[in-house]
Amino acid sequence: MRDFCYTDERFADLQMLRYKLTGFDQLSLQQKRLIYYLSKAALFGRDITFDQYGAYNLRIRKTLEAVYTDLCIDHSTDDFHALEVYLKRIWFSNGIYHHYGCEKIMPAFSEDYLRSVLRQVDSRRLPLADGQTVDTLCDELFPVIFDSTVLPKRVNKADGEDLLLTSACNFYEGVSQAEAEAYYSAKKDENTPNPPSYGLNSTLVKRDGIVAEEVWTSHGRYGNAIRHIVYWLRKAAEVTENDSQRQVICKLIEYYETGDLRLFDEYSILWLQCLEGRVDFINGFIEVYGDPLGLKGTWEALVEYIDEEATHRTRTIARNAQWFEDHSPVDPRFRKPVVKGVSANVICAAMLGGEEYPSTAIGINLPNADWIRARYGSKSITISNITDAYNKAAHGSGFKEEFVIDAQTLALIEKYGDVCDDLHTDLHECLGHGSGQLLPGVDPDALKAYGNTIEEARADLFGLYYIADPKLVDLGLVPDSEAFKSQYYTYMMNGLMTQLIRITPGNQIEEAHMRNRALIAHWCAAHSTVVSLIKRNGKTYLQISDYDELRKLFSKLLAEVQRIKSEGDYEAARQLVERYAVKVDTDLHAEVLERYKHLNLAPYKGFINPQMLPVADANGDIIDIQLNYSESYAHQMLRYSSEYSTLI
Repeated sequence: MRDFCYTDERFADLQMLRYKLTGFDQLSLQQKRLIYYLSKAALFGRDITFDQYGAYNLRIRKTLEAVYTDLCIDHSTDDFHALEVYLKRIWFSNGIYHHYGCEKIMPAFSEDYLRSVLRQVDSRRLPLADGQTVDTLCDELFPVIFDSTVLPKRVNKADGEDLLLTSACNFYEGVSQAEAEAYYSAKKDENTPNPPSYGLNSTLVKRDGIVAEEVWTSHGRYGNAIRHIVYWLRKAAEVTENDSQRQVICKLIEYYETGDLRLFDEYSILWLQCLEGRVDFINGFIEVYGDPLGLKGTWEALVEYIDEEATHRTRTIARNAQWFEDHSPVDPRFRKPVVKGVSANVICAAMLGGEEYPSTAIGINLPNADWIRARYGSKSITISNITDAYNKAAHGSGFKEEFVIDAQTLALIEKYGDVCDDLHTDLHECLGHGSGQLLPGVDPDALKAYGNTIEEARADLFGLYYIADPKLVDLGLVPDSEAFKSQYYTYMMNGLMTQLIRITPGNQIEEAHMRNRALIAHWCAAHSTVVSLIKRNGKTYLQISDYDELRKLFSKLLAEVQRIKSEGDYEAARQLVERYAVKVDTDLHAEVLERYKHLNLAPYKGFINPQMLPVADANGDIIDIQLNYSESYAHQMLRYSSEYSTLI
């Protein structure tokens, strides 16, 4: 078998990897069946994510797939190869907008070419509306595909603009930012102690001048996709490892069938308290980064099982959660007096779906509702087989050798880097997101469009502050008191310099995680001389002259960011983000891109899922689940469009 991160699948700025389901063969048949059924539920939501990312995405995808698979069209031309790359990028991004930068992906083939090949395709394979012809389909879709000024960004976060009218994400129809904010503000009752996540599972529309919600349920919007998800969740409920798992799945089904957000809260509480068994999952409308207002949940799914050996690290952190909270450098008013329900596992991903596919997170902490975190706690995961694939792909790439300042620092990173990267992720997810508390009466959505960036900065700063604490040496989580320096260097280098490889020249930083890293790095550089960018032989490098002083800076910024979060200080959040997290130094950007170009690396990586093949006996009963890792990226995407297409 080839190395699981090995791949020759590269296109545009992307590289496809594989992840191995380590230990899957040792699972019981019941556990394998549970994973299989949950995986089917994870794949049937794919079309929802595509549609949420843009109203035209599904029809464009189907149109291009019809061309790509038509054997009568010449596949050897430059135009066809350009179409192939464009389609692969659409698959990767769940639509026509870059998965990270949110700008529209522009094709390298012409309108004339696409119109000519579409005329050769059997029209029955095209997404033609009633009475529509191939030419009128082209007239409808081509401005969206080819005109850079039409719906140019999926998520716009530019200060001072109407974020809804200038964003192409499909969460709002004909509704302005002011109308949406007024609608959800009116829903909130200050006397409600446990408010639901208003707007999480609906499209906000304006019909005949009236603003209203179209809720995503098995009998409402996205109904066909959700009914398929529910079908496989019911199958999974029949083979759970314990009754707690069954209750979680049944509550999720109830929520999908009603759209009642209070049932989603009940599900979230059951889910975070379900700690028995080895198999777990995420499935639903959860993260709100794809909404410029931070309200609407993009559909995502992850199926997982515990990595027993690696989980020792995260459970050690979770057991000491109260100590970390008590010693946090923030105002005591903003600390939780009693930390509840912190659980953390290292897991193996078994299937990625929706917003988590093909690009996925390496760590997750849920649920997101502040009141649930305060009363019941949270559940965190770090995904070991995904991290392992990333590490193998990065080995020997030359990236660190190009950007790290000297051999001594490089040796430090080589020695401690992997350990500290994993540990910082654990601290970020297990403790950072679960730390702190809002003051009474503070609206969880008070920071509006800046909320996601502030929250990610808060979690990162928590991890950065504590990774240098002697307590981690005492707990055996780091080998010695020097290890933290590797994380400090790579984090600051990324925030100040190397993450710029992901920015298109002329653009600003918009993605919440990138803004978070830039905010922290630039704030520290602006408030001290211990962090600086210097020139050596015409190249820019990060220099850190005092790591202990840098930790003090992280401490000071963490205290301020937690204050902003706890008090709901919107103006302070806006000032902090706009000053330190958005702007790009064009000269430094050009230099970093040129140096990176010579390494011949892809700045973004994603994953091909394993194919799960049920093995049945003569009676049709499943007796095993076999894994196939050989499927190509294009084959998997076309198979998914065939087997899991529910909305077009």
